[in-house]
Amino acid sequence: MGDQMAEQDQQFVIVGASLAGVKAAETLRDEHFPGTIVLIGAEDELPYDRPPLSKGALKGEDEYETTRHHDEQWYADRQVELRLGTRVEAVDLTGHTVSVEGGEPVRYDKLLLATGSQPRRLDVSGADLEGVRYLRTFTDSRALHDAFAEQPRVVVVGAGWIGLETAAAARQAGCEVTVVEPQETALASVLGPEVGQIYADLHVEHGVTFRFGEGVEEIIGDGSVSGVRTSGGATVDADLVIVGVGVVPDVAVAEAAGLDVDGGIVCDESLRTSDPDVYAAGDVAVWFNPLLGYRLRVEHWANAHDGGQTVARAMLGQPVVHDVVPFFWSDQYDTGMEYAGHVHPDRGYQRVVLRGDVDKREFMAFWLTDDFVLAGMHVNVWDTIDAVQDLIRASAPVDPAKLADPDVPLDQVSASA
Repeated sequence: MGDQMAEQDQQFVIVGASLAGVKAAETLRDEHFPGTIVLIGAEDELPYDRPPLSKGALKGEDEYETTRHHDEQWYADRQVELRLGTRVEAVDLTGHTVSVEGGEPVRYDKLLLATGSQPRRLDVSGADLEGVRYLRTFTDSRALHDAFAEQPRVVVVGAGWIGLETAAAARQAGCEVTVVEPQETALASVLGPEVGQIYADLHVEHGVTFRFGEGVEEIIGDGSVSGVRTSGGATVDADLVIVGVGVVPDVAVAEAAGLDVDGGIVCDESLRTSDPDVYAAGDVAVWFNPLLGYRLRVEHWANAHDGGQTVARAMLGQPVVHDVVPFFWSDQYDTGMEYAGHVHPDRGYQRVVLRGDVDKREFMAFWLTDDFVLAGMHVNVWDTIDAVQDLIRASAPVDPAKLADPDVPLDQVSASA
């Protein structure tokens, strides 16, 4: 009885009304946590999913309201105290309190930091002109959707996932689109040149112009954007510039509090930080993944979803580990893909094995080192991602010839089979 009463007196605070934060609150209640849950979000919007912001909602295929995780009543029914439009200023690890702008400090017994990330800003002349946009929030996406309806000349800075998805949405809205990218092809740092070029070709077929090997030297305009000057000396006319050059984890509060920070908030395999009563999940967490054997930070939906569940159970004292295989997906034009696994940014990979019909864009790709599968993806080929994850989890060498043969089932590509 005493332990139950003690649990009822506990207060868990979640900073970040993000997917990870919402899933943590949801899981705490599913696991019958009887105490108080306070969910603090800086935005005024009810918590929402981010993937549709650069996909279906941006293209007008989905209503923006469908991106909400839950309606307001859901939080009330589960006694989750939702504080929106509230910015956290500091965390006092010794006093177990969270300071919020314009309010009294909030006491916590356990604290979850799910503060996510912020778009990396472009540091060039003209970056503050009207018409320079970033895509991260609900408001950002709706503004871009409305802007595309006017069919402006669009320059996208960066040929990563966000850049390509916004380029596709802009082209489908009838906009003229140019993508400026310093690397040799699209998605080069994510997929490598072999598969990245396949995506570049896809966009070229849909009328996108690429300027590879060039960066942005200056954004031109008098009050509002009129063009972009590239490092190659070209001037590209533009009414709208969308910057997609990556994100940076929002670690300011964690760092100021004295938590270990190294490219994100450093966590163990259960998402516990250097303070035993503080946890982190989602984009902001750098955690040790025992399956892969190293620390990593993952910015995708699935990690926030699964991490929110794991961290909630860890906060309750359950023996859990966050040993997921990273997973994400993308939709561009009529081409859908899913990707599982992780290629270490410093170690890279040795070879790519392709399986299927690349010309029809109905294929799979695998990234290998020493014939071990590090990651795999399918493009317009479905119901295989579980098998890809099984290959990664098996941590056993495969036969590349079998892996490349669509007639050999994926559960029979082992080098010893």
